[in-house]
Amino acid sequence: MTQVQEKQAARQRRHRRVRKLVRGTAERPRLCVYKSLRHIYAQIVDDDLGKTLVTASTLSKGLSKEPAPAAPKNKKTEAAKAVGALVAERALAAQIQTVVFDRGGYPYHGRVKALATAARERGLRF
Repeated sequence: MTQVQEKQAARQRRHRRVRKLVRGTAERPRLCVYKSLRHIYAQIVDDDLGKTLVTASTLSKGLSKEPAPAAPKNKKTEAAKAVGALVAERALAAQIQTVVFDRGGYPYHGRVKALATAARERGLRF
């Protein structure tokens, strides 16, 4: 097994361990995060129904693809903040105020933390 495969397998083990405890309901759906090398994705899921209620990613139409005039040093973290704000706006529009945060087995820092902080600043509670 290569080093990349071992890292992915370790993240998947952490995610399974967390998912034993974190469950989304109709009252508090689950805000789950997935990040690839280039993009970040966020979904709000009701596990009781097995349905995705709200979704946002760096590929969403609500986000601009144009670089800012003064490009930030860490573009991926800025993109994660934008995704967090977008998912919070869409959740509030869908009458969802509180969620359970599922970090997807990733450490809570960097892009994951930026997404969560931006969602909280826009009014989503978790």
